[in-house]
Amino acid sequence: MKKFGAVAAFIIVIFAAFFVFSYKDVVDRFNPFITKEYVYVQVNQPAKPEDHRFKYNLSGYNTEGKKKDVTFTSSVDLKQGVYLKVLAKGAYVQEWEQVKKEDLPKGIGW
Repeated sequence: MKKFGAVAAFIIVIFAAFFVFSYKDVVDRFNPFITKEYVYVQVNQPAKPEDHRFKYNLSGYNTEGKKKDVTFTSSVDLKQGVYLKVLAKGAYVQEWEQVKKEDLPKGIGW
C-alpha cells in the first residue's frame, strides 16, 4: 500500500509541475508573492495569430532598467515600432497602453 501512495504522490507532483510550467501566466496571476510592475516594450516583431487575437512575446524594461520578458494578446494588430506600457505580474499581463517615446522613463535600454 505504501508503494501505491508513493506512486500516486509522484504522479500528482508531475501533473502539478506540468501545470505550473504550461500555464505560468495563470499561476503568476494568483501568486501573492509576485508584485505588479510596469514594463516598457517596443513592438519589434510581428504578432502570432492565436484564437482570433494577436499574441506578442516581447522583451522590455521596468522602471529600474531591468530587462523583463512579457507575453500578451491584443484584439488589434499593433504597428511595428510602437512603444507600450504594460502592467505585468510575472508572466501575466493585466493591461497595456501605447505611449510616446518621449514618455519612456530615463534609463530604459534602447
